[in-house]
Formats: sequence, C-alpha cells, structure tokens
Amino acid sequence: HVLLVVSGGGSVQAGGSLTLSCVASSALNRPYCMGWFRQFPGKEREGVAALDSDGLISYAESVKGRFTISQVTAKNALYLQMNSLEPDDTATYYCAAASPCVYRNMTTLQALRSNRPVWGQGTQVTVSQ
Repeated sequence: HVLLVVSGGGSVQAGGSLTLSCVASSALNRPYCMGWFRQFPGKEREGVAALDSDGLISYAESVKGRFTISQVTAKNALYLQMNSLEPDDTATYYCAAASPCVYRNMTTLQALRSNRPVWGQGTQVTVSQ
C-alpha cells in the first residue's frame, strides 16, 4: 500500500491562507484519484476537493472559489491551497488516494470515496475570528 504523509496544517486568522501538502511514498498507477477530506468534531468525514489522473477536479460547494487542489506528479505530491479561510473551515484535514480509481456518472470526490482510498494522517487546521 502507498503511504501518504500530510503536512501544512496550523492556525490562522479568518481571511488568511494555508497550504496543505500530501506526499505519496510511491507513484500511483493510472487511473488514480487523490484528494482532501475534512472532519469536524462529532461529524463524518466530508469531501473537500479531488482530482484524477486525467485532470478532472471537483470541489465541495463550501470551498469553491477559495480552495485550489493541485498536484506535482514528479514529486508524488498533492496540495490544497486554502485562501479566505473562515472559522467554519476549522477541522482535521486528511489526504486520500485511490488506485485504481474507476468511475462513471459521479464527481471525482464521490469516486475517490467509493474506490476504497488509502488515507494519510490528519492535520489540524484552526481558523480564528
């Protein structure tokens, strides 16, 4: 199994920015999906953003226009640039990867969850007023 190592969480004031990084221990075979989830205390993990090996991307509505997912395949790395952070973004963030990732008639986020992903460790993001 590939291992995912997450870094980049922290504390920031509302309106600030953070970038999360996720590095895989080895390259993923195509087709794959990678993405970010977050979990609020007492809640189920929810999808934030995902991409697949063809470059398709999907975002949760709550982060569209504020968060950007990207990857550098040469580094086996996935990123989440988070801008205009709000206190409601406070959560533990997780990286996930699935290979293979095969899907039809669903978003890349939905596909990632349904293709039995491997999870990285969580990183805390705290946004204060």
